[in-house]
Amino acid sequence: MGRRQGQSSTRAARRRRSVVEPISSSKEIPPPSAAVGVLTKRMVWIGVVLSALLVAICGLAFQYFKSPGGTDQGLTPGLLTALTFVGSETCATCHQTEAQSWKMSQHQHAMAHATDATVLGDFANASFDYFGIHSRFFHKDDKFLVETDGPDGKLATFEVKYTFGIDPLQQYLVEFPDGRLQALSIAWDTRPEEKGGQRWFHLYPDEGIRHDDVLHWTKLNQNWNFMCAECHSTDVHKNYDAVHDRFATHFAEISVGCEACHGQGSRHVTWAREKQSWWPFAKQNDPTKGFLVSFDERAGVTWSPDPATGLPRRSAAPATLRKEVETCGLCHARRSAFSEDWVPGRWLSDTHGVSLLSRGLFEADGQMRDEVYNYGAFKQSKMFAAGVTCSDCHEPHGAKLRIPGNGVCLQCHATDRYETVAHHHHHYDGATPALACTSCHMPQRTYMVIDQRHDHSFRIPRPDLSAKLGTPNACNGCHTGKPPEWAASAIEQWYGPDRKGFQNYAAAFHSSWTDMPDAAVRLAAVAGDRGAPALARASALTELGGHVTPSNFVLARNGLSDPDPTVRIAALDMLQGLPGLQIWPLVSTLLSDESLGVRIRAAALLASVPTASQPPADRERFERAAAEFIAAQRLNDDRPEARSMLASFLVQRNRFPEAEIEYRAALHLSAAYTTAAINLADLYRHLGRETAGEAVLREAIAASPKDAGVHHALGLTLVRLKRQNEALTELRQAAELAPDQARFAYVYAVALHGMDRGDEALGTVKTALARHPNDHGLLSAAVTFSRNAGDIPMALRYAEQLAQLSPEDRDLASLVMALRQQLNAPIK
Repeated sequence: MGRRQGQSSTRAARRRRSVVEPISSSKEIPPPSAAVGVLTKRMVWIGVVLSALLVAICGLAFQYFKSPGGTDQGLTPGLLTALTFVGSETCATCHQTEAQSWKMSQHQHAMAHATDATVLGDFANASFDYFGIHSRFFHKDDKFLVETDGPDGKLATFEVKYTFGIDPLQQYLVEFPDGRLQALSIAWDTRPEEKGGQRWFHLYPDEGIRHDDVLHWTKLNQNWNFMCAECHSTDVHKNYDAVHDRFATHFAEISVGCEACHGQGSRHVTWAREKQSWWPFAKQNDPTKGFLVSFDERAGVTWSPDPATGLPRRSAAPATLRKEVETCGLCHARRSAFSEDWVPGRWLSDTHGVSLLSRGLFEADGQMRDEVYNYGAFKQSKMFAAGVTCSDCHEPHGAKLRIPGNGVCLQCHATDRYETVAHHHHHYDGATPALACTSCHMPQRTYMVIDQRHDHSFRIPRPDLSAKLGTPNACNGCHTGKPPEWAASAIEQWYGPDRKGFQNYAAAFHSSWTDMPDAAVRLAAVAGDRGAPALARASALTELGGHVTPSNFVLARNGLSDPDPTVRIAALDMLQGLPGLQIWPLVSTLLSDESLGVRIRAAALLASVPTASQPPADRERFERAAAEFIAAQRLNDDRPEARSMLASFLVQRNRFPEAEIEYRAALHLSAAYTTAAINLADLYRHLGRETAGEAVLREAIAASPKDAGVHHALGLTLVRLKRQNEALTELRQAAELAPDQARFAYVYAVALHGMDRGDEALGTVKTALARHPNDHGLLSAAVTFSRNAGDIPMALRYAEQLAQLSPEDRDLASLVMALRQQLNAPIK
């Protein structure tokens, strides 16, 4: 980029020299007596004309050969390299009002050096006790120090180098010699004392986290470099050195500055200076003002209330790519980075794996459960679908609501319709707090012990779903002494029986998460509903993975061309498990998708296809996408998950020695990451090294003795080693440790049956079926075990139940008929 600019300047200079070249000596020279007059008049005019022409040409040349600007926002590597960060203080020289708001924001206080001005906690020899560990906070030699249990469990003194956050709590970071910053799990409650604050507290108050726990403050999951840095500072580069196991993490600005959202400001500074220049040709007509993105989604947009409903209508339809929401999502989403080339205003899925509506993270209806932040919730909402952006409600620089309380909602929602008892049906008696819009439509959940956060999915209360599916609802969040049926009855009396709202997929995800027979049908309905939020459609596609049928295959095909990359990635997830060669014609085009997230998911999905079997025309783009996949994992070389994922990819490419190295590296990073141990043992099985696999699994059990998956894997290994009694012990332990895993009970029962312990096997299956009544494996085992025991009526009952779950399975239909004939039962 810089070289091209230099070359252009040279060409422009040559053009300027050709314009001012002196008149040729071959021209006729006037006589001396006439020369003075001629020069006095003619040359003055010639000089004026030439000067004007020179100015014009120079200006045009400047405009033509200047650095890229205007509306040309192509993100070439050269452009991104040329852009630099200038710092929030530079921005403040012009944008003083915005800077003042920012200086009071949580963004500005996201991280800071530990000083008397920034540290809010009590370091005046204060103490805190936690499960027998006595920690002490004190100040010495201008340093903030803490004496607490270190990585070996022994008391040691550590220096607090940085503060982290400001409201309602402040955490503290300790720097280690290898460049790691670790977040103490003892935090300071910054709330006023009358609200329970001004105290030390532990983020895991009831768990007794020991030094060997992955959640201990010195371990992986409290590591700032990976877990926290990207969202608390600007332009973070982790810079992990896997060879020496060291970090050299760098940021452009310690807190969340202006450029964390707007991107590099160097070109904007140039634009601003040129705009103020006296030089007329220096001024640019650049609608982006030198930025990579313009947050212009609210420009010229109005919201008008619908007279019939009182609901607001946007004057223009929103774009598919919502630049503002995707930018805020960088830090307000549950996600993991696989690239540091994030650009504001682009799809977050281009550089980050975004968490979908999955069990444990969200409730079945999409409400937040775990710490998922706001992005995933908001993208499900009717507000998002209508075109509302983050800054419609929040002033972006101070990050406060534009209007306090209900006022922010009443910017768009008609007061006479919604701030009335006729709408919310709650009468104030003066003794209870006044009801707010957020009380019903944005219920709160508490994280980090004291941090209350509103759910941004903006839903209507559904106590009827609570009664059916067990999801929470705002009504019973307040009326805790009443059952959800009571609240559902009141809602129906007030608003009528049809109160489905905008998010209508709770039954589908609940069915999927509880192995109901109608799960695939319900999920297919969500995935194919173009009116459903894209995040819900993507989640349904992912849930359908492993359940592809001829009737729902079209959903994956359609999803692969969806404009939202999150949906395209989910469509690839749905195809997981199908033969690579079979899906190659459908998937291979996505190896060159515009989104990096899509490309690397496609590469992983097709990795099992050997190069020799790949169509020659596709090999080059597969190799490019495969290289990107490997780079994405290498970015997180400090994490066992990434090393293990890379190893699994290498296994599919038949690069076994490299895969073994990566699995070993994952276990070196965390012996408790048992997925790597299980996969490494499976690799050894493939290589005929069962005893090596046994050793790996026993080491993993020593690190995580209650991990059912490792016991199960060890049991299978011992079966292959013909050590049946030992195998049975491990398989039984797996089934007992994880009763929610039907597969473990099934395998244990099959092992019992194989050792001629049929009664125990059938008893194990029946017990598991009480918890998993629709599990195909358990039902199939129940049919076989009952039939072998001579109990044909019982076998028939289980076979009929199985046939109801798979009505298109002809083999099952034949089995049912055979059992009926064997029982001499009438054919229905």
